[in-house]
Amino acid sequence: MKIVVHDTASAMLELLERPQEQRADALREMFEPVQSVMGPVDLVAMHRTGGGFRTDRDDPRYPAALRTMREADVWNRVEEALTAAWERIDGAVPGVRHAGTVHVQVVLGDPDNEHLTGRSQGYLGFGGFPGAIQLYIWPTETSLRHIGHAAAHELHHNVRYANVIWNPAAVTVGEQVVAEGLAEAFVRELYDEQAMGPWTRGLTGSALDAAYEKVTGAVDVAGMQNLPPYVYGDATARLMGAEPVGLPDFAGYATGLRIATAHLAASGLTAAQSVALPTHEILANAGVPTGS
Repeated sequence: MKIVVHDTASAMLELLERPQEQRADALREMFEPVQSVMGPVDLVAMHRTGGGFRTDRDDPRYPAALRTMREADVWNRVEEALTAAWERIDGAVPGVRHAGTVHVQVVLGDPDNEHLTGRSQGYLGFGGFPGAIQLYIWPTETSLRHIGHAAAHELHHNVRYANVIWNPAAVTVGEQVVAEGLAEAFVRELYDEQAMGPWTRGLTGSALDAAYEKVTGAVDVAGMQNLPPYVYGDATARLMGAEPVGLPDFAGYATGLRIATAHLAASGLTAAQSVALPTHEILANAGVPTGS
C-alpha cells in the first residue's frame, strides 16, 4: 500500500487568500485526489455539513490554526500513524485486499461547528472508501494529540471495505457498529485505552447498558438512511435528516466496541486480524443474536 498524505496546508492557505466567490471551486480542486476515488459524492457539500471550515467568510482564526497544525507536525504524524497501522494489518492478515494507493487529506474544521468541536472534541474522519481518507480537525490540545489515532481508525475502515461489501440499500446497523467497534479496538491495540475517540469513551455504566440493548436489538435494520440514529445518536441523526430513536451521542461506537471486545475475547483474534471478517461472524462470537 502506498500512502500519500497531500499537502493540504499549502492548498488551504492559498485558498483563503482568494476572493470568497472562488473558494468553493478551489476547495473542489483540492479534493480532486480523493474525489477520483470516491466517485459522485459531492465533497464540497459534505465539507459544509461535516464540519469543514467556511468558504463564505473571512476568519482570522483559520490561517492561525493552519500554522498551529504545521508547527505540531500534523501531516507527518498522520503519515507515521497510517504507516504503522498498515504494517500491523499487513502483518496480521498477509494478502488482505487493499487499495494500492490511499490518498489522505487533512482538512481544517470549523471552530463554530458543534458536531466537530463539541461532540467530536475537534476531530473526525471519513475512511470508508478504499483509497481515500479525509481527516477534519480544529486544532486543540485534544485533537492534536489524537489526530494520528483517528487516522489509524480510518485506515482500518479503508482496508475493511476493500474486503466487505458496503451496499447502501442493504447495509445494516450491525455492520456499521461492528466496523466502528473494530476500528476503535484497533486503535486500543496500537496505542492504549486513552487513544480511543470521545465517541467511544463517552458512554459508560447504565447509559451504555441501555444503549447496548437498543442498538443490538436493531442490528438487522437495513438501509444506509436508517443507520445514523443507531450509530451516531439522536443529535447527529437530526443533523443528517434522520429520525431519532432515543439514543445518546455515538451510542453505536460504544456498543460496537463492546461487541468487538467480546468477539476478540471469544475468538482469540486481534482487531487487526479481524479487519476483513464478516459481520455475522463477529456478532455470533459476541453473542449478539441476529435474524439472519
